[in-house]
Amino acid sequence: MTADRPATSDAAAPSLIEYPVDFPIKVMGRQAPGLAQSIAETVRAHAPDFDAASIEMRASSRRSYVSLTCTIRATSREQLDGLYRALCDLPGVVMVL
Repeated sequence: MTADRPATSDAAAPSLIEYPVDFPIKVMGRQAPGLAQSIAETVRAHAPDFDAASIEMRASSRRSYVSLTCTIRATSREQLDGLYRALCDLPGVVMVL
C-alpha cells in the first residue's frame, strides 16, 4: 500500500451482490427458550416478507448450541448491514454469518 492511496471503508466499497437476491443468513447461539422466535422477529423486522416457517435449524452434537439459517429476499446492502447488527445484539447469539 502506498501513502498516496486513500484508505477505503467497507461502507464505501461497491457491493459484489446484485440486488434483489435470495440471501441465506446463518445465526449461531446458545440453546435457549425463545431464541428462534427472537431471531425470526428480528429478521421479519428487516425483511417483512420473510417466512419464519422456512428457518432451517440444527442443534450441536451436545445440544448446547443451535444454528438457524434464515433465507431472505435482500434488497440492499443497507438492509443486510442493519439485519446483521440487530442479530448480533440479540441475547444468546454468538455469531452471525
